[in-house]
Amino acid sequence: MNKILELEKLRNLIRFHDYKYYVENKPQISDYNYDILMRRLIELEKEDPALITTDSPTQRVAGQPIEKFVSIKHKTPMLSMENTYSPSELKEFDKRVRKNLVDNKIEYVVELKIDGVSVSLLYENGVFKQGSTRGDGFYGDDITLNLKTIKAIPLHLRSVNGNFPRVIELRGEVYLDRKNFSRLNKEKEKNGEEVFANPRNAAAGSLKLLDPQVVSKRKLNIWVHSLGYIEKSDKLFQTHYIFLKKIAEMGLRVNPHFKLCLSIEGVLNYCRYWEDKKKDLDYDIDGMVIKVDSFLQQEKLGATSRSPRWTIAYKFSPEKAVTEIKRIENQVGRTGVLTPVAILEPISLAGSTIKRATLHNYDEIKRKDVRIGDKVIIEKAGEIIPEVVRVVNKNNRKNRFFPPQICPVCKSKLIRLENEVALRCSNAACQAQLKMRLRHFASRRAMNIERLGAAIINQLVNKGLLKDYADIYLRLNLKNLKDLERMGEKSAKNLLQGIENSKNREFSKLIYALGIRHIGEHSAEILAERYGSFKKLKKATIKELTAIFEIGEIGAQSIYNFFHNKYNLEILEKLERAEVMGSCQLSPNDKLTEQAVSGYQLKTLQGKMFVFTGSLKKYTRFEAENLIKKLGGSISSSISKNTDYVIAGKDPGSKYNKAVELDVKVLNEREFNQLIFPNRR
Repeated sequence: MNKILELEKLRNLIRFHDYKYYVENKPQISDYNYDILMRRLIELEKEDPALITTDSPTQRVAGQPIEKFVSIKHKTPMLSMENTYSPSELKEFDKRVRKNLVDNKIEYVVELKIDGVSVSLLYENGVFKQGSTRGDGFYGDDITLNLKTIKAIPLHLRSVNGNFPRVIELRGEVYLDRKNFSRLNKEKEKNGEEVFANPRNAAAGSLKLLDPQVVSKRKLNIWVHSLGYIEKSDKLFQTHYIFLKKIAEMGLRVNPHFKLCLSIEGVLNYCRYWEDKKKDLDYDIDGMVIKVDSFLQQEKLGATSRSPRWTIAYKFSPEKAVTEIKRIENQVGRTGVLTPVAILEPISLAGSTIKRATLHNYDEIKRKDVRIGDKVIIEKAGEIIPEVVRVVNKNNRKNRFFPPQICPVCKSKLIRLENEVALRCSNAACQAQLKMRLRHFASRRAMNIERLGAAIINQLVNKGLLKDYADIYLRLNLKNLKDLERMGEKSAKNLLQGIENSKNREFSKLIYALGIRHIGEHSAEILAERYGSFKKLKKATIKELTAIFEIGEIGAQSIYNFFHNKYNLEILEKLERAEVMGSCQLSPNDKLTEQAVSGYQLKTLQGKMFVFTGSLKKYTRFEAENLIKKLGGSISSSISKNTDYVIAGKDPGSKYNKAVELDVKVLNEREFNQLIFPNRR
């Protein structure tokens, strides 16, 4: 048989069996026979690598970790949904819809609201081209390689009536079922790592890993549920109900429990049905999603700046359980605030085993009259930390619980600031505060330092190796890391690589990571965009900061205090010595402007694709990438035949070999400068 014909036949056959196994859950051949097909395909592609296609079943798991995620724009925004817990509010939603669609027949599609992570999938000519996270709704992270590891996502769509849309962007929910969530946490416990709080966190954490081979072992899955974008020339769907039916025929995994309802009463009945039945599923749902069925009607209803007017999420009532308070602990946070936490008799609730619940503050304990030994109702809704709602029995009670007067960790005196209910530890060197600050700094939404979890941080602080953020970069090495409990040389190397990767995080992430009081992610983004560097931010006055609408007086005072604290400035100097992105004295915009006005003729890089490997002397990675973007070029984390240049710095990785293999032009740093500044002497 002709090799090309055999390759195509094998790929189609494997795609068919993937669909039967991962989508329909109706396998037609044994694992052994499937493996034979896959081995034969691998063998043929090895004989002639030029015949390998991006949608081949062999291309699901990338061979090498990626260095960072690239931000990409969604074709249409991924807006959030309006939420309600109330049947009456759901009826109000129906009234609003009918008011705006007078004399129209209105039908709704009701679907399970999967408790997972929203993603976008882009297909061109039936081939899976790109996948991304929701991000801020307009831009998300390119996680294509990680999504390819999910075998329920077809790399090539099945045709419907001989065709499929030329360009289609789909939305789905990636999740981890309860069986694999339990398996994953058992592995983490065995390795001495911090376990995931729930399946949703596990799925989100997995998608943000930089190594697709690790992601593939997590056994993630997906339900595709919405249309994001389709070329207007493709009129395959008139309603959402037909859309779900058609994309299932295309090989996409659609949750089977969707229903067309002719009235809001039918919608409510179906919601109530699944509120009782959800425990029978092997994955988590936290409500139902209601959508106007007609796409034409959806278009007429439109959207606000935050959410569509044609859909709403009906959230299930918070789950409750009764258990006993064994003791009350005082937990010290990163800002020194003490939070009382109830240690409970373990109980199963909302798919998790609950052992702890927040009591919020000491005034709340007094108001609810909570005591050790009480039987209490605890409640958990969505991602909210379980909380004690009220006491259900008050028999044979022990003495009332009183707030502590000294810090439970460092024994310093506690203070209560004016107009605050919180008690605070006044000792900035308190180990408990330091541990929490370091956990925040290393967290995914901050510096995203892979493998630097609570257990490792606790050991490093206890051993005196970490006294501030900068010590992560300046004091940790292979020798002192591999001596930690359950670490080992391989894990230590992985952690050091995670620390190195974090140096190239966006400036806004570093601002957020510093843990400045009253400054969240959005405020950090505003400050990064406005000032661009710590050099400028340190000079900002309270008046200037207060004038920024999103910052306000309290935030302005907090920022000013932070950058006029000697201890904080010393840490920033250490971060600069460690070459952590964002601590540079010149922002990327400053550096570009300075060079541009120095008499050099900047060369446009419009349409050119760049990949970096190794470290540069003159620029941080962030600066170099921003320089290219300013000149019209684009950045990729992986090399393909579409790559125009690979910039190789000191100690280049496997990307250098890949570039040579694909005959992609490789430039050293000197040649890179010459490309950008051709007239520079």
